[in-house]
Amino acid sequence: MARQSIFDMDFRRVYELLIQKAERKGRTRQEVDTVICWLTGYTEDQLAECGELTYGDFFRRAPKIHPAAEKITGKVCGVQVEAVEDPLMRNIRRLDKLVDELAKGRPLEKILRQ
Repeated sequence: MARQSIFDMDFRRVYELLIQKAERKGRTRQEVDTVICWLTGYTEDQLAECGELTYGDFFRRAPKIHPAAEKITGKVCGVQVEAVEDPLMRNIRRLDKLVDELAKGRPLEKILRQ
């Protein structure tokens, strides 16, 4: 059986996994939404309407990747985020990194590079 590409996965499925990861560590859905909206430029209302998108299309249609996203560095799943060449995959890894930081208890202000 062929492995499904992360780009083709249902956004809602990945979104729920991100929420679960954060909630297991005592963080909230609202904090995950804040991080997602900060990175992608979606409003919370727009985020709520993304249920039918693939994860790839969610990022392709993002209103505006935050300019400070370039400051997101480090490893996630053994991959150096800033070294990922494909811009789409780099943004996916950036979101993974932000949710990792959230789950590790980092203050939201620091996660949002403020």
